[in-house]
Amino acid sequence: MVAELRRELADAGLDGSFLVRDLRTGQEIAIEPDVEWPMASLVKVPLAVATLERVRRGELDGATRVEVRPAPDAPPGSPGLSWFRHPVEVAVDDLLYLGVAISDSRAAGALFALTPPPRVNALLRELGVRGLAVRHDLDPLTDTPVERFEPAEVHLAHSLAATAGTPGRGHPVAQLDVTRANAGSARAFADLLQALWRPSGVPEEVAARVRELMSLNVLRQRLAPDFTSDATRWSSKTGTLLTLRHEVGVVEHDDGQAFAVAALTGSTVPAAAQPGAEAVMGRVARRLRDCLRLR
Repeated sequence: MVAELRRELADAGLDGSFLVRDLRTGQEIAIEPDVEWPMASLVKVPLAVATLERVRRGELDGATRVEVRPAPDAPPGSPGLSWFRHPVEVAVDDLLYLGVAISDSRAAGALFALTPPPRVNALLRELGVRGLAVRHDLDPLTDTPVERFEPAEVHLAHSLAATAGTPGRGHPVAQLDVTRANAGSARAFADLLQALWRPSGVPEEVAARVRELMSLNVLRQRLAPDFTSDATRWSSKTGTLLTLRHEVGVVEHDDGQAFAVAALTGSTVPAAAQPGAEAVMGRVARRLRDCLRLR
C-alpha cells in the first residue's frame, strides 16, 4: 500500500513525509518519516508551547498587552495583524490565539520578540521535546523570492523553489534549506503531538491550551476534509511557504481512539494554488490512518 501511496503523491507532483501514530498503542505507519523539512508556519506550535510554559512559570503574564505597530514597508503576510493600518495592543493570550488558530505571522512575530528562537529551543529541550530546530523568527517567511518578483513573474519564484534544491536538502532559498531554516521531521512532529495529547514532560495546563488552540484552526482546506465528521474531532496546524504544504494534527474518535498525523510535503509544480495536490495529501493521510485503525 505504501508504494501505491508514493505513486499517488508523485502523480500529484508531491514529494512527502507522512507519519500516522495510534496514540493509545504507539503503533505507526509512515512514508519517509525521518526526512527533515523546513517547518514554515508549523513553527507556531513549538512557539506556543514555549510561550505558555513561560506563562506557567510566571515569567510572562498572559494578560500583558503587547503593542503591535504596522510595518509600512513590509509586504502583507498571513491574515490578521499584518493587514492592520494602525497600532494595536494585544494580550499575550490573544496573540497565541491569532498565531495558532489563524496562522497570523505578525502575532507570532510579537511572541518571538518575547521568547526568541534560542529560548524556544531551550524550553523545548527542558520539556523533553526533541528533533525540532527553531533557528529564526517569522520575518524570513515574508522575505522570500515571491516578495521580490513582480506579480506577473511570481511563478518564477515557485519554479526556483521547486527545482533548485540539492540532494542533501540544501537550497539557495534560505527558507527552504533545512540547515538554515526552522526544521523538523514528520516523526519529530508526531512526537510533539504525542507530548501534547498524552502529556508527560509537557505540563498538562500548557498541553491543554495548545490542544484548544489547534482545535480552533480555521485553515481547513488540506487534511480536515478527510478527518472531520460528526464522530471525530480534528485539531491541527498548517504550514505553507512557496512549494511547501504541511499539516500536523490529531484526529480523536468518539470511541476513544486518537491518531497523530504529520504530513510534510513539497511540490514540484511551480504554482501557488494547488487544491488537487492538497486533496491528495488528505487522501494519503486518511488511508494511512485507516490502515492503522484496522490493525
